[in-house]
Parts: sequence; structure tokens; C-alpha cells
Amino acid sequence: MKKFAAVLFAFITVAMIPAHLVHASAAVDPETLRGTTLNVYNWGEYISDGSEGALDVNKEFEDRYGIHVEYTNYTSNEDLYAKISGGGASYDLICPSDYMVERMIAEDMLEKIDFSNIPNYKYIPEEYKNLYYDPNNEYSVPYTYGVMGIIYNSKMVDGEPDSWSILWDEKYADKILNFNNPRDAFSTAQFLLGLDVNSENAEDWQKAADKLKEQKPLVQSYVMDEIYNKMENGEAAIAPYYVGDYVMMAQNNPDLRFFYPKEGTNVFVDALCIPKNAQNKAAAELYINFMLETYIATANAEFVIYGWPHTGVLENPDYIYKDNEYLYGTVPVKTEFFHNLSPETLALMTNLWDDLKIEGSKSAGVYIALIVVVVAIAAIAVFGVIRKKRRESQD
Repeated sequence: MKKFAAVLFAFITVAMIPAHLVHASAAVDPETLRGTTLNVYNWGEYISDGSEGALDVNKEFEDRYGIHVEYTNYTSNEDLYAKISGGGASYDLICPSDYMVERMIAEDMLEKIDFSNIPNYKYIPEEYKNLYYDPNNEYSVPYTYGVMGIIYNSKMVDGEPDSWSILWDEKYADKILNFNNPRDAFSTAQFLLGLDVNSENAEDWQKAADKLKEQKPLVQSYVMDEIYNKMENGEAAIAPYYVGDYVMMAQNNPDLRFFYPKEGTNVFVDALCIPKNAQNKAAAELYINFMLETYIATANAEFVIYGWPHTGVLENPDYIYKDNEYLYGTVPVKTEFFHNLSPETLALMTNLWDDLKIEGSKSAGVYIALIVVVVAIAAIAVFGVIRKKRRESQD
């Protein structure tokens, strides 16, 4: 549940602050875009959407500019990549994580952004510019940042754990969750084993895969957004996830706790980008500038509850998470960015992940049985047709 203060802040801000006082004018003429559609593809729960009385950011954009926002969600960077690379859909704006931005730039999948259309880029702190994935600040605008750690239920877990190893503790069998995407899931094993999360060594990835196979009998489920219900309702006891999501979950279940594993962990930035096949690039740039307005960015920051790389938000005395120790406190362990991997390593990771998800699956036997039944039915049908034709020929 979002805090009442966040809802009150959004209401007061929209109702009392004139738009011309809170945002700069972009170079693109919005009137030329009126009546068009902007297709946005973003993570779930990653924008203030009007629920529970919060500001509806997309409706605000539509009302102001007369541009319809078609907004859809994905659950992992890999799902985003598959959708965009497959060419089956066209989006004007996406929000990949750092390593995926790097990959999409390398594969010529992103448009360069015209920053003359984004004067509110001035709010992005210097430490979030020229990052490794977009060193010349040409293709992306930072949206959020965060750190991975482990969430656990203090009523279901003994003591105060401090290591990734708790995800392999047989004591918590069937109460453990893990990520349902390969890059994050593999990193839980890589950090535990002291392996490089950006390794190009096939043996390192095999070691991590073997460790995940060792863990698999203990895992209740591989999840992404499903983690909210499972952890908040006490269905699971332990899960690796992102610190901002913990802050949100803890509001609904005060028994939840969070720690950064002592072996180290992942830090990430998610960024707004424009795909090569964008049909409405000008509207996408207008939308990015709009998202960087201080009151819009603050509404999003309070709804999404991630770290916000935006000086206007961070200096806003009414921002309710301004001093939150989890979002803006010191991370007491070593952190690493994920980097793009070579095509060979990406293929290996994908194959190892597919093997993990299929091998020993609780439902594998069901699938095999269904296949056998389907094949048997098909064989019977074919045999029946052949017999019928033989009879007809005999007649």
C-alpha cells in the first residue's frame, strides 16, 4: 500500500502548482503531435498509475499534450529484448537495465536521443552520466537505480542471515524463491561462489549452473512480480530481489527484513531509451522530458519506491523517501554492474538456464505424459483414416 503522504503530495502538487512553473519547454512543438499515439513498454509497477489515489502520470501526459499513451509491461530484460529483436511489435519508448542498454546499442537497436528536446536532462546528477553502458550519453536517460539483496521473513527465518548461502539452506526447503530470469538468477550463485558475474569463461557459467541445480529442489518457485504476494502473504520465507521492492513490501508486512549479502551484489540503473523501430520518436522525447519534470519524477519516485537519480526529487523536502536508509543509505558490501556478454556466452547462459528450468521440473512428467497422449491420439487418428481409405478402395 502506498503511504497516505504520497497520495496527498501528488494531489496537492497537481492541483496547486501551475505546469509552466515546474517544467522547462522542450524544443519539439507538442501541437504537431496532438492526436498521435505513443507506445511505451516498461516494467510492471514502474510508473505512478493513479491507483490508490496516486497521480496518474500517463493521463496527465495525455491531458496536457493530446497524445494517447499505449502502455504495456514486461517482466525481465530478456523478455524485452526478445520482443524488440523479434520485430513483432513496435514501441516508441522502453526502459532496459544498464547491461541490456549496452547490448542494444552494440546491436544497433536504439535511436540516438535529441537532447535539445529534453531540457529537463539538467536534473540528472553527474554521477549518473557517462556510465559504462552509454559512455557518451547518446542513447539513454537514467530513470531509476537500485541494488539487489535478500528479503526474508523474520518470523520464518532464524537469526540474522548475511550470506547468499541462505538460499541453499535445506532448512527452508520449499520456502525459497529465486529470480525467473537468467542474469539475476545466475548472479546469486556467482556471488556465492566468488565468480565474476561478467565472466566469459564457460567453466564459470557451468559452475554457477551446477550450483543452481543443487538449489532447485529447495526452490518453491522462480518469480518476478509474483514475489509481492508470496512474500507479503508469508507463502515464502526467503527471496533475492531489489531493495526498492523490499521497502514497498515491508509496508504491507512488517515482519519482512532485508540484507546485502557479504559476498557482494549487483547494482543497476534502468534507463529510458528509444528503439530503432520507433514510430513516434518526437513524442518519446517529449515524454522523457515530461518524466523528468520534478513533480512528475517525485510522483513516480514515491510510487515506484526505487532510488531516483534526479536532483529535483532528491532536493524536494516533501519527498517522503528522501532519507530512506535502504534507498539512499550506504551499501556495506562490494557492488558490481552487469555488463553485456559476448554472443557465445549469452547463448551458453540461455542454454544452461533452459536446462535448469526443464531438468527435474515438477511438471516435466506431466508434459511428457501429455505429449505421449497427443502422439497416441494422432497415431490412432491416422490409422483410422488409413483403414477407412482401404475399405473404400476395397468397395
